[in-house]
Amino acid sequence: MAVTPSNMLALGTSAPEFALPDTDGNSVELSSARGSKGALVIFMCNHCPYVKHIREKLAELTSLYSQKGIAVYGINSNDVVNYPADRPEKMQEEKEAWKYTFPYLFDENQAVAKAYKAACTPDFFLFDAGLKLVYRGQFDDSRPGNGIPVSGKDLSRAVDDVVHGNTPDVNQRPSIGCNIKWK
Repeated sequence: MAVTPSNMLALGTSAPEFALPDTDGNSVELSSARGSKGALVIFMCNHCPYVKHIREKLAELTSLYSQKGIAVYGINSNDVVNYPADRPEKMQEEKEAWKYTFPYLFDENQAVAKAYKAACTPDFFLFDAGLKLVYRGQFDDSRPGNGIPVSGKDLSRAVDDVVHGNTPDVNQRPSIGCNIKWK
């Protein structure tokens, strides 16, 4: 596991379109399933200790975000040949175990991760209703072993701003996690 920060894609960037299979084999497109207030794209996986550390709170908060008009997408772009815990059937198990209410998508050829310049898991990209990037940063200050409770406060503050028609603070701290497992 290489600890990696997010790349901090430029604010104002348009959301790259995608059409990816979910854990049920259905194709999900960003443009056809976006929320009325915006969209949250999360690069994540099953085996990363940083994702495991936040997944209970992530499931809770993303369910609330969806109710506020934010479409949420989880995307796994890891190489599943070398990291079999991230295979699609394992993604389905993860989604069911943690009761994720968002589609958990598989980016097999890693093109979507490259388009977003995703670097780590978890890596968060929040877009407004016009699908312009307004937040790319950490969930909160909690990390495995640092003793800070998982709250999701940084991401939640940005989501609340978007929901209320405000622009999130541009001073954003990068997410930290495992590097995406490139082929």
